[in-house]
Amino acid sequence: MKIAIIGATGMVGHIMLKVLSERKFPVTKLILVASEKSIGKKITFEGNNYSVIGLDTALKERPNIALFSAGSETSLEWAPKFAALGTTVIDNSSAWRMDPNKKLIVPEINGNILTADDKIIANPNCSTIQMVMALAPLHKAYSINRLVISTYQSITGTGVKALEQLNNESLGKNGEMVYPYPIHQNALPQCDSFLENDYTKEEMKLMHETHKIFSDDTIGITATAVRIPVIGGHSESINIQFEKDFEIADIRSLLHKTPGIIVKDNPTTNIYPMPIYAEGKDEVFVGRIRKDTSHPKALNIWVVADNLRKGAATNTVQIAEYLIANNF
Repeated sequence: MKIAIIGATGMVGHIMLKVLSERKFPVTKLILVASEKSIGKKITFEGNNYSVIGLDTALKERPNIALFSAGSETSLEWAPKFAALGTTVIDNSSAWRMDPNKKLIVPEINGNILTADDKIIANPNCSTIQMVMALAPLHKAYSINRLVISTYQSITGTGVKALEQLNNESLGKNGEMVYPYPIHQNALPQCDSFLENDYTKEEMKLMHETHKIFSDDTIGITATAVRIPVIGGHSESINIQFEKDFEIADIRSLLHKTPGIIVKDNPTTNIYPMPIYAEGKDEVFVGRIRKDTSHPKALNIWVVADNLRKGAATNTVQIAEYLIANNF
């Protein structure tokens, strides 16, 4: 099992290596790939040193699976080249997510639609993954009519330069700014760039990707995505309007029984999900579960997850695990 990581020197690439090791993924040959400026750099994995190589060299290695986390431009150019040689590409960028011929996968929800013919598989956006993990069992039981989403997203979703900006600002140092305003002690109601409809790309991803993963375009969805000076993970306030009546006790029970979900919900003892608790974990945490007092069939929940793990690296590795388990 030859595994290539495209973007091995980045934040998500680093976590991918950690997840592969933790989950004892059956790697027989590891191929670490990055941009030209990183070629020759040494990376340690499970006690062994590996030299970073370029994409051309990696292509000649014909890996069985290539985990891409190097941006949309790289994926659009190189994923088809790997796929043409028989490599299964699992891509963490936005390049293929809304391609009607490519599948957008969260294994616990729709892994069953994968086949051996799927050579380029899209990994959803981080904020989408954690949300649909919490929503999937509820949608199946009660049929979701409408979602109103507000996200509070970690700077790690932007990358290492955002972390540097926050660190510099907290120390009172001048440095490169990846956001249009300071992020330290601030909240920016802008994740990614604005579109013609005045929504950001991140907000539209939540809408379009949810429809695709659930294979249901009838759900009304609106979103506001906010960047906050947090490192540990993304948080989401989600208002859900159902078709069917529900009881809070049944909602809690359903979420408790859902693999990959941990319910942290006890207002009397101040128990609720927070990024500081989710950081470094693969589960999606759900709390603040309560009825919407303004609508008889609506529910409020608070969802938190580590955006670099289940929101990116872990979900990618889980897709690879599914492929192997099913001999694809």
